[in-house]
Amino acid sequence: MSPPPRAAGTPPTSGDVARAAGVSRATVSYVLNGTQGGRVSEATRERVREAARQLGYVPHAVARALRAGRTGIVLLTAPAVAAGPLFAQYFSELHLALSELGYTAVLYGPTGRRGAEAARRWAELRPDAVLSLMDDTLDEQAVAVLHRAGVGVVVGAGPTPVPGAHALVADQEQVGRTAVEHLVATGRRTIGVLVPADASLKGFAEPRFDGARATARAAARAHGSVTVVRQELALDEEAAARWAGVFIEAGCDGLFAYNDEYASLAVRALRDAGARVPRDVAVVGADDVLIGRLLRPRLTTVRMDFTPAREIAAMLDRLIGAPGSPAEIRSFLATRLVVRATT
Repeated sequence: MSPPPRAAGTPPTSGDVARAAGVSRATVSYVLNGTQGGRVSEATRERVREAARQLGYVPHAVARALRAGRTGIVLLTAPAVAAGPLFAQYFSELHLALSELGYTAVLYGPTGRRGAEAARRWAELRPDAVLSLMDDTLDEQAVAVLHRAGVGVVVGAGPTPVPGAHALVADQEQVGRTAVEHLVATGRRTIGVLVPADASLKGFAEPRFDGARATARAAARAHGSVTVVRQELALDEEAAARWAGVFIEAGCDGLFAYNDEYASLAVRALRDAGARVPRDVAVVGADDVLIGRLLRPRLTTVRMDFTPAREIAAMLDRLIGAPGSPAEIRSFLATRLVVRATT
């Protein structure tokens, strides 16, 4: 089968495929869109597929969406700070799970716009669903804009539910609680809590600090004096060296760092300043990423286990099939302590 010559740069159409295969455009649609219907023999199907391969024909997603009344897009929004190994792995798993259900996952990065203004940009893509992953850009006004634009499913994954949206609650306070409970159990009574100086991490850092502080207060009632010392640190070697001196002078014997990256920086700075880890200072990080396992001594950390991506994909698929369903609220995050050599 030899396809007819085409003008350079002109994409082939379904009509071109139909002519090359000697069938109708409806038959091409049945075969290439996987439509159930039409009595098309396997030989004809193969002839259509071969014509499409030779012509380089690809179905037009926008046209297909107009016919079907839906795009098959699930729009994922995330802040810039989410671009780490944990997020990358989870996004990859979610993308695969959605693809297997027939959806296309589109990651929409930060634009500097928030609330309703950001939602208008998201709505331009006409997604079937919007899933906000730890992104405080999504608020009640944004949800209202999306619903008015015809987006039937809006899901927020974050510390607290957003009114009007389905919610996957990721309680960051439990990260701080888990870390400080362990430090207190190992006998530490003056506990430093590292909060990143980077303001963009506030949405994660402040709840973790609140959880650490609340746990220390509860522990003080049971064990006597337990003190939390809040300290800010930039992710910078020179800043860490200055911080280590202040930390040692404060008499802290325990440290909960915001995450494993900050914890690894802190351990290095403390050891350079003469402190012994864990004899003088026990250290706990969070996230359980590779850097903590490579550190010497190996880092004790709070591991975060998110709801499996396949479950979230199945939830989105179900909600897309039942627009207007009452808002669902479910937990998205569980924590567990991984004890290693720094405590």
